[in-house]
Amino acid sequence: MSGFKTVSKRMFVLIAALALAGMMLPAFSQTKRRPKYTLPSETVLRVRMNDKLTSKTAQVGSHFQTTVVTPVYAKGVQVIPAGAIVMGKVTHVERASRKSNSGSLTVIFTSIKMPNGTTHPLSASLAASDSKDNEGEIKGNSSKKRNARFIGRGMVVGGLINGGTGVATGGLIGAARGLIKKGEEAQVDPGTEFDIMLDHSVLLTAFP
Repeated sequence: MSGFKTVSKRMFVLIAALALAGMMLPAFSQTKRRPKYTLPSETVLRVRMNDKLTSKTAQVGSHFQTTVVTPVYAKGVQVIPAGAIVMGKVTHVERASRKSNSGSLTVIFTSIKMPNGTTHPLSASLAASDSKDNEGEIKGNSSKKRNARFIGRGMVVGGLINGGTGVATGGLIGAARGLIKKGEEAQVDPGTEFDIMLDHSVLLTAFP
């Protein structure tokens, strides 16, 4: 009789466990099956600088934060909301000198943190443009990501030569020479907006 009770008790525990698993399965399946969307490489994100960054004090490896200004969509679905935080890192610094060109900063972007706390790795570069507005800020379409960097007055210039250590080329040379003085440090103040461009595609779920 005691053996029968023991078997019955075990059966009850097993049935209860199966019932609990059955209740949890739909929620797990729903999370697992949440659709994902691909942001292709060369997608442009508009961001705003959160920290002050200057070639006078920056070090290679220093981190800084930017905030996404404009939501980003994939197939009509929002995957990156305004307010998401994109983490950047300094990869090269040239300090200004009276006998040399103005200071410059080369940076990359390594991750994005959503407002709900989830973090995703990414690989993105500073994006430069072929055009400038009336205040001399480099922006607009025709973005170029390769070898783009910050130079004096927070301008973003691309198309650098000699592995990123030479001077700006093309239509940007006149703008740089006309606005930037020799010996001027590259400084990006909090609130400065600029574009970054994905180097590789990123897989994200809809937000929220």
